[in-house]
Amino acid sequence: MYHIRNLKKSNFIRWVFVDSTTNPIYPSGSHPVIQNPRVYRTKAAKPNELITNNGNVSLWSRVDCRKAEDALLDYLHSTRSLQFTDAENISRNSPRFLEKLLKRVENKENVSQSVTRFLRYHPINEFEPFFESMGLDPCEVSTLLPRNFMFLSDDRVLLENYHVLCRYGFARKTIGNIYKEVEEVFRYGDGVLLSRLHDVEDIVLDQSTAVKLVGSCPSVLMGGEISDLVKAVMELKSLGIMNGWFLENFSDDESYDWKHMLELLRFLKELGCESTHLGRLLCKHPTILLQDSGITTVSVITILLKFGASKNEILSLFSQFPDIKIREFVSNLRRSYHFLLKVEMDVDDIAKLFCSHLHILGGCCIKGVKTALNCLNSGKKRLCEIIKNHPEELKNLAFGSKITPLPPSKECTLKKIKFLLELGFVENSKEMERALKRFRGRAGELQERFDCLVKAGFDQKDVMKMVKSSPQIVNQTKELLEMKVDFLVNHLGFPLSSISGYPSSLSYAIEKVKLRCMFCDWLKEQGATNGMAISTILACSEKRFIKAKFKRHPKGIEVYEMLKRQIY
Repeated sequence: MYHIRNLKKSNFIRWVFVDSTTNPIYPSGSHPVIQNPRVYRTKAAKPNELITNNGNVSLWSRVDCRKAEDALLDYLHSTRSLQFTDAENISRNSPRFLEKLLKRVENKENVSQSVTRFLRYHPINEFEPFFESMGLDPCEVSTLLPRNFMFLSDDRVLLENYHVLCRYGFARKTIGNIYKEVEEVFRYGDGVLLSRLHDVEDIVLDQSTAVKLVGSCPSVLMGGEISDLVKAVMELKSLGIMNGWFLENFSDDESYDWKHMLELLRFLKELGCESTHLGRLLCKHPTILLQDSGITTVSVITILLKFGASKNEILSLFSQFPDIKIREFVSNLRRSYHFLLKVEMDVDDIAKLFCSHLHILGGCCIKGVKTALNCLNSGKKRLCEIIKNHPEELKNLAFGSKITPLPPSKECTLKKIKFLLELGFVENSKEMERALKRFRGRAGELQERFDCLVKAGFDQKDVMKMVKSSPQIVNQTKELLEMKVDFLVNHLGFPLSSISGYPSSLSYAIEKVKLRCMFCDWLKEQGATNGMAISTILACSEKRFIKAKFKRHPKGIEVYEMLKRQIY
């Protein structure tokens, strides 16, 4: 069953889906009809151990488990007089109960005899293995056990309705979900349950579709649900949707609310969606109606209405709906919304974009803002203008797509040239041309980063030389530059002169700088080396650094790896 919670964040509706059902899936055995969960070996087990299908370690062999199953089968059929098919299904498909039974065995040399003797003098609660064989998890079984009964034969009504479902075509392992959701139908009198099944069958025209429908929505067996089901199915058939659509698209993992689905169909018709178009839409995109019983689709329409979309704009979205599931569409929509907020797009412009190009916003999963800006070599203001004028460009920002950097604007180029001239570059020179390609960001941002190095204590002339020799250092944010200078000077103790002598030291990740400097300090404490310049420590590759430094001390590798684990 799916519980839906409505959360509001940044004026945007988010839907959170929490699956509260758990159905154990057992490995199939050799039996041709009934799934036969066995104890089986895995690579994780020790040579003398076996792993049960619930993941626990068991010391019982496959042969012992089979003997215990046979003993339980014999007890249920011969002693308790259950039908052979029922007894066999219970014994073969209740591994957790069998595991508990084996723990009570005293004579491990003769498992079959021991289990038989135990069952003779210790009657079991037969509902435990019975419910487990129906596909219910043992933790659910404990809450469903009847208070007044211990033997299955005492509850004839339950067994009769169980047999009705089996004979009708339901797999035994799926009946547990029906019992859990609509336990009342197992208390129906003679012929009532079969009559309800035939009612559903009359609506959908064939038995296989009825089995699929009831398995995914057991509540249709309750009296009040039939009317909503009838109306919804008849509505779908009027749109040209036949039984094959139900069989193909209904999921055992979903729980369907026919009332909500019917409301969505009526809502779309009220918006002006013609029957033929609506039928084609649902055939191509069934999740619009089936996922969350259409509630997610209603949330999308609600968002559009809040943004001021017209009926025609809403219908246009569905006519261009991308080939993805509705939940994925909403997830992409949420990501696109936050992307537009982070690039500081005006709320009115976001609303216009949602109304006119929602199929693009929800059709692709957009990269993060920082990644997009770095790849485009652009600022937020320019990116906003591009998206507003050419919304289809959002497709190029999707995950998996290669982003081509934007050509710099004429105004931005002129400001960068002015900044470079102040640094001492010669106009129209090859050096200037190379620098324009290497400097990233607007001229104002580059100047701000330059000024922050001057404020950190460097001489302005030294900063000019640093930027000319290592232009990549001003491609970093102001905050990152300040943090790196502070770390190198105040934490590692390097003077400003050593950094200006090797400006590329500001390009390395702090973790790498910290690791190498701490290791070199340790070598110095051990007397294995004298003090080294920062360029000597950082300039070489990892391979060369290890080769050059590890041979200076026998514990070098051990200490380096220890520091690496601490830092990373």
